[in-house]
Amino acid sequence: MADFICPVCGKPLPCDGGVYRCGNNHCFDKSKFGYVNLLRSNSSSSKRHGDDRLMIRARRDFLSKGYYSFLLDELCKVCEKYAPRDALLIDAGCGECYYSSGILQRFPSYSAIGADISKDALEFAHKRGVAFPLCVASIFDMPFESGKADIILNCFAPDSPVEFHRILKDNGILIKVMPLEEHLFSLKSAVYDKPYANERPDTSEEGFELLEYREIRKNIVLDNSEDIMNLFCMTPYYYKTGREDQLKAEALQKLETQAAFGIAVFRK
Repeated sequence: MADFICPVCGKPLPCDGGVYRCGNNHCFDKSKFGYVNLLRSNSSSSKRHGDDRLMIRARRDFLSKGYYSFLLDELCKVCEKYAPRDALLIDAGCGECYYSSGILQRFPSYSAIGADISKDALEFAHKRGVAFPLCVASIFDMPFESGKADIILNCFAPDSPVEFHRILKDNGILIKVMPLEEHLFSLKSAVYDKPYANERPDTSEEGFELLEYREIRKNIVLDNSEDIMNLFCMTPYYYKTGREDQLKAEALQKLETQAAFGIAVFRK
């Protein structure tokens, strides 16, 4: 079975060596970093898509320290509760695949595919040893067969309920991870004069039944400026912050803040 469908005609897109080729002879080369670019050229007017290298490198370095391992543990519990042993997991907005690759390490009978609009993110995924198929694609137009996936994992990525519904099997599971109101509030308080709470997570999804919603929280302590800046740079805050406030973050040598996540589990 082909991992992808052709973004031009929708036919299966098997891989032969380093080339993906459909029955209509549309061809897509696998990059030297293992992914294939299936993003349709008219899907975005932007020359740069998704997270940039600064954000991705910061996220890789931060997550590699285990600060969010408690979230990965919780996602594994959700998968164990709701998914079959031979599940196919599609990581929609996979980034460098920290969570999906961690789930596969716990459940080696699973298979996985990752999609992200950022080439840089998939390059970093390849460099950290991710072996499952990866593609550059918009989360709103993913090159997967309908009714293909047992699980869709959607961590801190845009929501695409129509595509999620199309790609999941009947009774398939959608797992959404969202920041809670107080997530990283101490970091924001150290940087901004008027910090604000996040919006309350939306636990509705059109076309889906909510099976479970759980919230997890943990105080994390960062005792060096490198980890603090990685946390700051892996969030959108860095890009929305003026230089004066960025300097406040750079001056921090220790930070204790709450990491708080909502996990919503839906059934198609």
